[in-house]
Amino acid sequence: MAEQATLTVGDQSYTLPIVEGTEHERAVDIGKLRGQSGLITLDDGYGNTGSCVSEITFINGEEGILRYRGYPIDELAEQSTFPETAWLCIFGELPTRAQLSRFSDLMTQNQALHQGLLHHFAGFPPSAHPMGILSAMINAMAAYQPVLMQPEQLDLFEEAAARLISKVRTIAAVSYKTAAGHPVIHPRPDLGYTANLLHMMFSEPYAPYEPDPDVVRALDQIFILHADHEQNCSTSTVRMVGSSQANLYASVAAGVCALWGPLHGGANQKVIQMLTGLQERGESIESFVERVKQDSSVRLMGFGHRVYKNHDPRAQIIKASCDKVLAKLGQEDPLLDMARRLEEVALQDPYFVDRKLYPNVDFYSGIIMRAIGIPVEMFTVMFAIGRMPGWIGHWREVHQNPKARIYRPRQVYNGATQRGYVPMAGRSGK
Repeated sequence: MAEQATLTVGDQSYTLPIVEGTEHERAVDIGKLRGQSGLITLDDGYGNTGSCVSEITFINGEEGILRYRGYPIDELAEQSTFPETAWLCIFGELPTRAQLSRFSDLMTQNQALHQGLLHHFAGFPPSAHPMGILSAMINAMAAYQPVLMQPEQLDLFEEAAARLISKVRTIAAVSYKTAAGHPVIHPRPDLGYTANLLHMMFSEPYAPYEPDPDVVRALDQIFILHADHEQNCSTSTVRMVGSSQANLYASVAAGVCALWGPLHGGANQKVIQMLTGLQERGESIESFVERVKQDSSVRLMGFGHRVYKNHDPRAQIIKASCDKVLAKLGQEDPLLDMARRLEEVALQDPYFVDRKLYPNVDFYSGIIMRAIGIPVEMFTVMFAIGRMPGWIGHWREVHQNPKARIYRPRQVYNGATQRGYVPMAGRSGK
């Protein structure tokens, strides 16, 4: 007999099934609790609520484990590429040579933007945030190939996925160029995914940018490490919107908006802003670290993680890339020097070591992107590019679930009880 849990309320008891995942995670299934008892569970912010059963990503925060479809993140980061990892996250298996070739060809064919879509950029002021532009342009993009809005057939879905992953990169580069007042640089079919993004961002008509292989590899790893991360805010948003049968573009655009929040996608940006603040105040790293230890309102950005209670496995991977890129570029940048000094001081301080506050992926990714020359306001856009495969995979999982229903959380109401309408003359106040 399957294991069950018993909930006792007053003199009534209710049996609830226990569900176990493939990695032995256990959950109490409360799907029928309200119907049986009239009760709901309350978990403000869903911190202890499983909203779905998923096959895409497994995280063990206590042991610092992250796997996509069963594959350890360190193996993917070292041996895979972003397009290959994207296929894995979306379709469930590592691609064959033919599948990866076709998927790459589809991305190459779809990397340019329709001329009508390019005109939309003129409607944004130069001060517009690139995340707002990205979300708007993804929705606008849906109008140009409506057959791909609800891609039920596998071949159509494959094209829709490739089109989204490819075009968000081009949208990001064009938004960067137009905000800077520079001419738009078109993609090159001979370049790989990440190299092409760097080309479109940093080439000039009179001075082509030739991406350094180590720089390309470092940014490619950032995309791989961000490809999915289980039921975070933006991924849950994509699933929530997708559960209404909203199309892929609308669902992913909603994910971009959720990622835009500073508590989610803005963490790597906050690392650089923290360092900039130290530089402007002329404060030493040692003084800042002491303030962090003594004042709970002073935050050390880029250290620790809500999910990982030990090392962030992604940080250990990206640190090696960070060291290689900084050594390769040999830039004289006071902020990068401060970041390395902060890392050194914090890792040697028992206060942080005892609390397991180690540098996370946001700390190193922010440093790498600054070294490459990506402006701070584009950091979250880079995150969105990397997260695209996970969002698409989760949207597909929702749509392929034969038992799928529209997501509809409950609430505990704590407002006024029933009262009668008061005419204007009888209301107090001015």
